[in-house]
Amino acid sequence: MSGNNYNDGWEPVTRLGKKVQEGEIDTMEAALNSGLPLKEPEVTDQLLPGLEDEVLDINMVQRMTDSGRRVKFRCVVAIGNRDGYVGYAEGRDDQVGAAIQKAIGIAKLNIIDVPRGSGSWEDRSTKPHSLTHRTSGKAGSVEVELIPAPLGLGLAASDTVRKVLELAGIEDAWTKSYGNTRTTVNFAKATFNALENASQSRRARLQSAEEVAE
Repeated sequence: MSGNNYNDGWEPVTRLGKKVQEGEIDTMEAALNSGLPLKEPEVTDQLLPGLEDEVLDINMVQRMTDSGRRVKFRCVVAIGNRDGYVGYAEGRDDQVGAAIQKAIGIAKLNIIDVPRGSGSWEDRSTKPHSLTHRTSGKAGSVEVELIPAPLGLGLAASDTVRKVLELAGIEDAWTKSYGNTRTTVNFAKATFNALENASQSRRARLQSAEEVAE
C-alpha cells in the first residue's frame, strides 16, 4: 500500500496544521522542530506525500464481555518515505481493513526523522545510507541494537527489522536482538524505539549546541 495524499478539503484544527496549510511550515523537519504536537495525520500527508506503508503483523484478539466473546483484529504497521522518515503504530478494529487504516493514521502521528550518515570513517559515499551511531530500543522482553555499517554490507537483520529500516531509508546496518523475538509486535516496536532514541539523541545534541552558541 502507499499513503494517501492529503485531502484538499482538510480544515486544520491545530496550530501546527494551520501553519502547514498556510505554508508557514513546509517541511516535516520544520514541523518536528516546531515544538508543536503532531495531532493531525493530514500534516504528514501534506509534508511527506507518497509515504509507503507495510503491514508487519495481523493478530486476532478475543475478549469476553457481558454480551459474550468479542473478536477484534490488531494490526501492526510501519510507514516511511525510504528517505529518513519512519512511523510505527498498532490499530484495533472489528474488521482487518479498518484496523490497518487506524494503524496507518496513528503511525502518521508517530513519524520521526532518523539521523543517517556513513557507516564507516573510511566510507567515501556522499549519500547517507546507514546510521550515524549505535542505538538500541526495548519493547516488552525484546531489545534491538542497531549498529552503523559500511556501504554495501546491506541489512544484516531479521525480516521484521529489515522492513522498518528500509522504510526509514537505512540501507546498511548490523543488528543484534535479545529476548522473545518471535513476538512480531515487540520486535517491530523495539526497532522503532531504537530509531526514535537516535532521533531524540540528535535533537538533544542540536538543542545543546544552539544553547552554547547563544
